[in-house]
Amino acid sequence: MFTSTHLLKQRRFLPLFCTQLLNAFNDNLYKTTMVLFVVYSVYNSPDAETVFSGAASAVFILPFFLLSAIAGQLADLTDKARIIRRVKAAEIGIMTVGAFGLFLAWEGIAVEMLAIPLLMLALFAMGVHSTFFGPIKYAILPQHLETDEVLAGTGLVEAGTYIAIMTGTILAGFLADQVEIAAAAILGFAVIGYLTSRQVPSAPPMGAPEKIDFNPFTSSWRMIRECTHNKEVFYAILAISFFWTIGSVLFIQFPPLAKNVLLADPTVASLFLVFFSIGVAVGSVAVNLLLKGKVSSRYSPISVLLMAGMVAVFYFVCKAWNAGLRDTQLMDVATFLSYPLAWAVLGSLLLIAIFGGMFVVPLYAFLTTKVPSSQASRAVAANNIVNSGAMVVGSLFALALSAVGVPLAEQVLLSAGMCFVSVWLGVRLYRAEKDAARVLSPAE
Repeated sequence: MFTSTHLLKQRRFLPLFCTQLLNAFNDNLYKTTMVLFVVYSVYNSPDAETVFSGAASAVFILPFFLLSAIAGQLADLTDKARIIRRVKAAEIGIMTVGAFGLFLAWEGIAVEMLAIPLLMLALFAMGVHSTFFGPIKYAILPQHLETDEVLAGTGLVEAGTYIAIMTGTILAGFLADQVEIAAAAILGFAVIGYLTSRQVPSAPPMGAPEKIDFNPFTSSWRMIRECTHNKEVFYAILAISFFWTIGSVLFIQFPPLAKNVLLADPTVASLFLVFFSIGVAVGSVAVNLLLKGKVSSRYSPISVLLMAGMVAVFYFVCKAWNAGLRDTQLMDVATFLSYPLAWAVLGSLLLIAIFGGMFVVPLYAFLTTKVPSSQASRAVAANNIVNSGAMVVGSLFALALSAVGVPLAEQVLLSAGMCFVSVWLGVRLYRAEKDAARVLSPAE
């Protein structure tokens, strides 16, 4: 069963899918509304805007680095459905703080002293929230799905995530100058997410009880070290992490690039993220159809190589952007689309994301199918620890490039070069996969 649609009719999958979709939607609605509002309405400097965008990404990612090991242990040793419900209940309180921060910023009340710190506090708390939810959304799948359904379920979760990101991004673009409506929306969707989480079937722990190590440093180190013994999982983690290093650089660049290189307004910045999200969703489904449900990294090296090519195309299109008819007013979507190169910008973004989705989705399935079910959450958590560290490095790299004066378009070209490291990691993973298959074949 390598198609995904039948899973959407199953209670063992649908409530989890909807909860994850709402989670990604609300995360992105809040984060994108906050970044676009501050970039376009508070600051008036490309450097300050890039610093804020990078700082927001770092604040959101930091909890993944510090708390993923604890989250993975709890998920493996506790009923996963119970954790989901508690996490979604906490989201209601977190979004209350975020909504208040947006309201203060919109009204111009203590923007630097209170509003922005509250926005950052809520963003950090949402990072904690997502840290504890993250290991579950993948690790629960082998408990509720058949073996030949896991890749389909993983692809569907990934596609749903990016459809939700797309929808949240579209809405955020329209609400960037109507923040009071955005504040009410994020609260409402937090409540809906909690209600759907109550329908997720129970997923009790699969292994024997163990003592949880609450020291984030020792538990993180031990969890990562354990994964190094399994080459398939280890190379999958490295490949995913470097992929998201590139992704974090690109996502930080999008809003300032839209404003300062293409002279476009927040709706166009949102449109960039929308096309990126559609592309990952398409790539997630496409690779599952190509692999026919088999968990394999066969297409990963060529996918990320093609992604590098499309990042280079995106760079050259941005460099060739014609400023002939521009004035001081930022372009809306309609004006932007009237330029001949606009569709080349969007098309290259779409293909970057399609090939990126084809690269990364099978790798997530490695984390839950190449380890015992009792350790799946910890494998995902180990991945999240390394991912978060890589994304922080990516964020700092983007900030450093801006600090030394590297233009935004040239930063995009550097991202294309980084893809070649992912190609190498994809090749190493595929070799490890074939080696593991050779070891198993005599016993079969």
